[in-house]
Amino acid sequence: MSGPATTMNAHIGSLPPTMRAVRLHRPGLDGLSVDRIETPRASPGQAVVAVHAAAITRGELEWPVDRLPATPSYEMSGTVVALDAAQTGAEVTVGDEVYALTRFDRDGNAAEYAAVDVDLLAPKPTALGHIESAAVPLAALSAWQGLFAHGRLEAGQTVLITGARGGVGHVAAQLARARGARVATTLADTGVFDVVFDTSGGEVLERAAALTAKGGRLVSVAEEPPATDGVDAVYFVVEPNRAQLEQITEMIETGDVRPEIDSVYPLDEARKAFERTNARGKHGKVVVRLAQD
Repeated sequence: MSGPATTMNAHIGSLPPTMRAVRLHRPGLDGLSVDRIETPRASPGQAVVAVHAAAITRGELEWPVDRLPATPSYEMSGTVVALDAAQTGAEVTVGDEVYALTRFDRDGNAAEYAAVDVDLLAPKPTALGHIESAAVPLAALSAWQGLFAHGRLEAGQTVLITGARGGVGHVAAQLARARGARVATTLADTGVFDVVFDTSGGEVLERAAALTAKGGRLVSVAEEPPATDGVDAVYFVVEPNRAQLEQITEMIETGDVRPEIDSVYPLDEARKAFERTNARGKHGKVVVRLAQD
């Protein structure tokens, strides 16, 4: 992402006054609709992105009533169409293809346009289209932070990843192998592990905790892990992080990491997309397409 920043004022005419967006008016599928709302404008430090695709996650329809109405989806891929007029030397320019995990305390990205903090936007992987790129950020950043930030996994170490067929788990296995770790994905594997990364919780987490080596790290993105003598136990919630996403992008470009897509739905079928997130047998991310690649 290089070149001079383009001001919002120079491009404001290219943004329509309204847009279509998925909106949750009350918790649950019955509270979901596709509405026409005002197109966002870039506040200081933001870019407006024309969203091509937005991935959705189980649980987004159960937000507290005081947050509603709201737009779901915190994973997106799209094209920058406008910047805050006050920005100079911005790290993105109009026309850049970008992707991101956006902040959870704001409206999401299942909309034709989204205002996104520039410091979260990473260049979209050239090896992936927008649909695949939108499926990356939440799972990949959860895996990265669990393995490397909290688990401090290093090449040559052993790691047990629970739920390795799930959205976070399958990416974690790819990241760990690419880093040179020895990876196990079932509790039937014998021995103890330098790092146990849990994405399942419950009984699986309890059993996995017993396989963590003394001095090892037990990390869960599902729930608080049990206290274990001699083990550094951590529960965490993923955070948006552009620098980490850029490192993940490098691994995507080399073919070491690939997302898994379960299904893709057009904006008009957003309700079906959310129904699919709760369906049995789902493998990979469910993505809402807002524009063609």
